[in-house]
Amino acid sequence: MAYADELDAVIAAEQGLRRRIAERIALEQGASGEGPLSPQQLAAADAAIENWAEEGEEELDPQAFRPLTPLQDLLAEHRAVCDRILDIRDRRLG
Repeated sequence: MAYADELDAVIAAEQGLRRRIAERIALEQGASGEGPLSPQQLAAADAAIENWAEEGEEELDPQAFRPLTPLQDLLAEHRAVCDRILDIRDRRLG
């Protein structure tokens, strides 16, 4: 059985979510969803991820009873995976 690093798998999941966020943004902007993502679409995903990290949780509190949009679901999932990456790195340093 080959050694599998837990961190590698979690980082791969984070990158997959980043891609899904870019695809979701492109879809919401009317893109066909076919073909590779453009650098602009990936940059839009990065901006959305950064904005969610800064403001997302605060914005959810007053809207606690409203369902999340598909994009918000992906952003929340991405945040959780990033938190997991930080936890793994902290454990390794500690």
